[in-house]
Amino acid sequence: MTAVFADEVVTAAKVRYLRVPGLAGELALITIDNGHDHTRPSTFGPGGLASLDAALDEIAAHSPAPVAIGVTGKPFIFAVGADLSGVPSITSAEDAREIARTGHRVFRRFTDSTIPTFAFVNGAAMGGGLELALHCHHRTIASTAIVAFPEVFLGLVPGWGGTQLLPELIGIEAAVTVIVENALAQNKITSAAKAAKLGIADVVFEPADFLERSLEWATSVLAGDVTVTRTAPDRDAWDGAIARAREIVAARTRNASPGAVRAVDLLELARTADLTTGTAAEDDALAELLMTDELRAGLYSFDLVNKRARRPAGAPDRKLARTVTKVGVVGAGLMASQLAMLFVRKLEVPVVLTDVDQARVDKGVGYVHGELDKLAGRGRLSPDALNRLKGLVTGSLSKDAFADADLVIEAVFEELKVKQQVFAEVEAVVSPECVLATNTSALSVTEMAAELQHPERVVGLHFFNPVAVLPLLEVVRAEQTDDATLATAFAVGKQLGKSCVLVADAPAFVVNRLLTRFLGEVNAGVDAGTPVDVAEQALDPLGLPMTPFELLSLVGPGVALHVAERMHEAFPDRFGVGEGLRRMVELGKTSMFSEPGVVDPELAGIATGDAPLSAEELRDRAERALAQEIRLMLDEGVVQAPQDIDLCMLLGAGWPFWLGGITAHLDRTGISEAVTGSRFLPKGVASLPA
Repeated sequence: MTAVFADEVVTAAKVRYLRVPGLAGELALITIDNGHDHTRPSTFGPGGLASLDAALDEIAAHSPAPVAIGVTGKPFIFAVGADLSGVPSITSAEDAREIARTGHRVFRRFTDSTIPTFAFVNGAAMGGGLELALHCHHRTIASTAIVAFPEVFLGLVPGWGGTQLLPELIGIEAAVTVIVENALAQNKITSAAKAAKLGIADVVFEPADFLERSLEWATSVLAGDVTVTRTAPDRDAWDGAIARAREIVAARTRNASPGAVRAVDLLELARTADLTTGTAAEDDALAELLMTDELRAGLYSFDLVNKRARRPAGAPDRKLARTVTKVGVVGAGLMASQLAMLFVRKLEVPVVLTDVDQARVDKGVGYVHGELDKLAGRGRLSPDALNRLKGLVTGSLSKDAFADADLVIEAVFEELKVKQQVFAEVEAVVSPECVLATNTSALSVTEMAAELQHPERVVGLHFFNPVAVLPLLEVVRAEQTDDATLATAFAVGKQLGKSCVLVADAPAFVVNRLLTRFLGEVNAGVDAGTPVDVAEQALDPLGLPMTPFELLSLVGPGVALHVAERMHEAFPDRFGVGEGLRRMVELGKTSMFSEPGVVDPELAGIATGDAPLSAEELRDRAERALAQEIRLMLDEGVVQAPQDIDLCMLLGAGWPFWLGGITAHLDRTGISEAVTGSRFLPKGVASLPA
């Protein structure tokens, strides 16, 4: 087994024996530490599990026997789960099963221990790290810690006891939320306070003296001065909770993710199975899932998001970035207001909005103030912080208010001449070093800057709606954008908490270009006579988060039509403008459906062609179109590499992690080679070894 994880950074389990006041004996404290700083969290591979096993052997042999066993992590980190770096080299189901069984066996020693066991969760506890804590009899948690089960997000299941222990501890409803719903909501994490409220942790302590307080609390528990009460899970709630879990999986993955479906099966089993039976089922699940392409694809996606996104390819030296001490926002509509909210929240600098009349300005400022009030109402802003941030947001009818701004971003009507005029007016009042940014989704940034005195300071910052939620920021380099401007854009994007990808100034950039091509094929299929309901379900086997027409409703038919027309102008041979889409806009329709599953009667007749496609034919046509478009984008140098296209689709379009990005999926299915003659990625990337 150690050969499988030859490059494992072993997390060592070190034991020390503590004399704690009030404790009638020693407490054996295990500290799990991989020997690196907090930038490399502790994980468990075969070597780490062996070290933890040996630590428990040492404690068992210690004389006199300790009266309690505690386990904690290095500073800021408890443990973040299994060491997944060795997974790509696993070549047999038996190796996968052995990993599962070893984790269960070692962690189970904490559950079966006749000596009370305590997990002192001092920092992040993810996946297998959280499962280790769940195996202990009691748990404390630092107020700054976070917990999560990301496995379903990656195409796996919590496989070291999580699916069996968590519902028994906190009930099946909450367990479904943590294991399934949160994972499929972009791997949502749970705070320490919420973990304690759910019952995952018994008590919360501040980090400054966390270990000291945890030891005192453990002493009180052992002395009987503190009693931890837990409510038995409601078995009658199981059916409803499992039904909800299946609905979530169906809605968010179209049941295309093996890990998500299997996780729900294991949670259902937890209703009646004892721990031995339940963990044996987890062994079976891991043995199968670790040998799937979906798991390899999920790990590839995870690597992109956690490594490539942090070091954007092609970005200039960060030392060139200018400091931003004030931001101007041209426009006060919804998108502009969302941008203003993001800038003031993350940069904490003055932000001023302008628009054509006072009512619009007031509405934009009011929106930001309202969103700040909501944060304060949820306890995420103190009263002082609320007042301070509100004071930073102002409005003006004059662009003179931008005179001392370091960055001005426009979010006005998507019309080139309008944006050119806006930039000309802004350039007249700002300093020569002020960065001018556009949030355009499809227009040429180069043309926008063409008539300016300093076109080199214009850059595209294409945010995705909703701005506060979607993590992608396409940073668009126009023909004359200089390195200082670009470096500033990347620095600001990072401060805003966004994952930045450098893209060239090509029509619709990356995400909108691919989504427009994809939707264009679907609309063309409908125009050809394919029934709307067939087209709506054609992509279900991919497990995309939205169906084609759900996506169309989210984008808005008007916006979709505008982008489609723009792309048709640029590439008339590949991008059409569907007559059905035009009809939707003419009728003012925001959805293809009048109610769920029912096509709007006024749109029912748009499929007028006499060459309908089957769902399989339409899906094949859409995937082939994407493969063709991606090859052209790479040839044009729109991005640095195929990985950047995958990153954009993962973070900007919600492309499922277990598909491994669009290029990985097209490679794995053979579509890349069939359409373009070659793969996008090397063999073995995001798939099982050939």
